Amino acid sequence: MGSITQEVALEKVRFFSPIGFYEEERLLRNEFLVDVHVFFPFCSPDPEDLVNTVNYEELFQLLTAVMKSERKLLESAAEELLSGIRSRYTFVHEIHITIRKLTPPFGHDQVQTAVSLHYKS
Repeated sequence: MGSITQEVALEKVRFFSPIGFYEEERLLRNEFLVDVHVFFPFCSPDPEDLVNTVNYEELFQLLTAVMKSERKLLESAAEELLSGIRSRYTFVHEIHITIRKLTPPFGHDQVQTAVSLHYKS
């Protein structure tokens, strides 16, 4: 017998955040795009009830809180977001997070950097 996995995602959520290794980056803020994908069993007796899914509005609020905090590394933002999702939605069995910095301080406007975390129970 098979199983169904549900995915809820936020993609290309844009932020101007005080995140960067250099103080100037934190002062001027950087532009980021964030993707969050969460996976969990689809076993919904009522597919119209938010209790049976991940509320993407709550996911967005968590993402916004994480990305507004000043920090040096994207890794810490990704880890905080991952921990927050796992705490709030204990039924989630897989999470993929990617944070892209659109203008890293390389002096080249066609480069993006990214940090990703993948959790699987």
